[in-house]
Amino acid sequence: MTNQYNKVLYTGVTSNLFKRAHEHKDKIVAGFTSRYNVTKLVYYEEFATMSEAIAREKQIKGGSRQKKIDLVNNKNPEWKDLYEEFFA
Repeated sequence: MTNQYNKVLYTGVTSNLFKRAHEHKDKIVAGFTSRYNVTKLVYYEEFATMSEAIAREKQIKGGSRQKKIDLVNNKNPEWKDLYEEFFA
């Protein structure tokens, strides 16, 4: 997820993407995402198990900022809010 200017990048894991993205958008949970207005879902991956998802989250978090930007650019080059596109 990112903010409206695509400057802040947030990586997380959840078993319910719709619910978690909604919580970020409405700033329901205090913390990093509410402090930096991280409200745009620009990239996600799906996994069969939570352990696979957590392993991938750690891999992404361990990568450089540029690698994260490349992930988004490859799947969502316009950095559209996928929440609005898929869940609205």
